[in-house]
Amino acid sequence: MKHRLNCLAFATVLCAAVATQAAEPVSLAPILMTRRAAGLPVRSGLEVLRDRDFRPLHGKRVAVITNRTAITPEGQHLVDLLHQHPEVDLVAIFTPEHGFRAVAEGAVADSRDERTGVPIYSLYGKRRKPTHEQLRNVDVLVFDIQDIGCRFYTYISTLGLCMEAAQEAGVQFLVLDRPNPIGGTAVAGPVLDHGMESFVGFHTLPVRHGMTVGEIARLYRRERFPNVRLAVVRMEGWRRTMYLDGTGQPWVNPSPNMRSLRQALLYPGIGLLETTNLSVGRGTDTPFERFGAPWLDHFALWRALQRYGLRGVVFVPVSFRPSASKFAGELCYGLEVIVTDRTEFEPVRTGLAIAHALRLTHPEKWDHRRYIRLLADTRVYRLIEEAAPFEQIMAHCQQELRAFLPRRASVLLYDED
Repeated sequence: MKHRLNCLAFATVLCAAVATQAAEPVSLAPILMTRRAAGLPVRSGLEVLRDRDFRPLHGKRVAVITNRTAITPEGQHLVDLLHQHPEVDLVAIFTPEHGFRAVAEGAVADSRDERTGVPIYSLYGKRRKPTHEQLRNVDVLVFDIQDIGCRFYTYISTLGLCMEAAQEAGVQFLVLDRPNPIGGTAVAGPVLDHGMESFVGFHTLPVRHGMTVGEIARLYRRERFPNVRLAVVRMEGWRRTMYLDGTGQPWVNPSPNMRSLRQALLYPGIGLLETTNLSVGRGTDTPFERFGAPWLDHFALWRALQRYGLRGVVFVPVSFRPSASKFAGELCYGLEVIVTDRTEFEPVRTGLAIAHALRLTHPEKWDHRRYIRLLADTRVYRLIEEAAPFEQIMAHCQQELRAFLPRRASVLLYDED
């Protein structure tokens, strides 16, 4: 209740400040002080740079890699702030999968921002990274996109490809850091096999990496792009134990089917299933909160999952009819996945348990062949295919994590408490 009242108090002050701002300039200092007093202490890299008057960008030709998520809690967007600044020359906008407004599905074409007139170049169409020609008149590339903390969510692939382009062109690369919305402490394998890199698996990371985009950029520089001129504008106030709803930062849908923090937490496990012949709830009101198929015996799967001792989660047999995507218009039988305690819940372990249980209960009907696409770990895939003991699968994941964690530790920027 105290947290709720604090949030309401902050919202009241913020609304009043925004209303006043329409009439005359307002200092941000009282707003920031109120946020801290309300227990909402985190300032994103964008806020930190804004409050420094964007000084590192003064006199520079700037291109941004961004989408609708690059906003402050006051609703200011990175593009508008830079375009309005007299000392910054905003020359281009690059956008990842789903486009500038984060609502598109499939390939996205180039366009122009209606508000500012700045050209928008899609990095999810005929190209996946900026061309040398597009960077010819750019001094600094600025990256500000909200990630969700999962290896196969493609925004960190776009991050890596843009760093590669910046290194090739000799352009400075600046990351405005944001929270990992599902926390920065839990790390869970499998770890991507070297040689299985793709646009849905850019680097040898575990499925749940527990890192911010700024930290991932530092890892990419250390292991992939040693000559890129990287700088990270750190957040202020963020601790690794925080989920997004404890930071005071707004939730903005980063893609059409990622509509809540709850879905982001489920995605590292449930998302692994969507390359197989299962619906993961796309075309319903709750994507990634359910999964199923017309052929699934959901009660048999529900009974099987009771034996895995999964903590912080319950499964409820349901039926649903997706309006789009896989099995559109067909009645699917499946399970609703309800997180009862997110401090206990392990999304990757849960996703692997579902795959293992499917292999046991539906060996002929569940087509697991494309499960490797997002899993990207040949040994774990073979263990699931062979229906090996589940704890053997988890032991292999832990072995891989022991090799990854020192790599991760070398680039971390924030403390746990």
